[in-house]
Amino acid sequence: MSLNPPIRDWRGRRVWLVGASTGIGRALAHKLHGLGATVIVSARKAAELNAFVAEHPGSLALPLDVTDATAVQAAATSALQGGPLDLVCYCAGHYRAMRATAMDLDDLLRHQRINTEGALHLLHAVTPALLARGQGHLSLVSSVAGFRGLPQSLAYGPTKAALINLAEALYLDLHPHGLGVSVINPGFVATPLTAQNTFAMPALITPAQAADAIVAGWAQGAFDIHFPKRFTRVMKLLRLLPYRLYFPLVRRATGL
Repeated sequence: MSLNPPIRDWRGRRVWLVGASTGIGRALAHKLHGLGATVIVSARKAAELNAFVAEHPGSLALPLDVTDATAVQAAATSALQGGPLDLVCYCAGHYRAMRATAMDLDDLLRHQRINTEGALHLLHAVTPALLARGQGHLSLVSSVAGFRGLPQSLAYGPTKAALINLAEALYLDLHPHGLGVSVINPGFVATPLTAQNTFAMPALITPAQAADAIVAGWAQGAFDIHFPKRFTRVMKLLRLLPYRLYFPLVRRATGL
């Protein structure tokens, strides 16, 4: 059973992707443009956004810093001036490996500001317009790192867990008003963020493969879009383990 209205025809739809200068966000913008959507791309890096627009006629660049609520609101106003938004996706993210034995408070808070507070800034800016229309879809890019606590994920994991919980609450509040809500939980995707990892990443996929999986999830009307399933299904099973089994298993599997 579809939990959301399926989105299969992108022609004529207006889509705003925040965090679209690199990685999954850029690949998703490219994919949706190819399917006929009018794509609005946002991120801090104006040069990368302008390069995207030059390569994808009809798209629009709205540079912003997601940690600046005023800037996000101004960008939302500009985006909505062109017409209603059919889908808004928060793809922005920050990641640095961190353990409690080497805690960096500034970077801990940077994760919170970008990964969590930035999403709240965007939701606050666009949700009233979607509610007034009674139509549209909100999507948050989280991660399997938000499923359970993991080594080296002291800063990143809690922010992604927050997005999963946030998406669940949004769905309960907004679905009765005709809005779609989805949470995207990728495994390992080859992006500038994961390039810093020094360990072998299981089931690593490309940003283009991630974009294909996301669009397929929206076409199915899914709430929880997770991929690649050969990896994410294992991670979901780990959520069911009691702590007395989970902690030793993770230590053995990671060596940490």
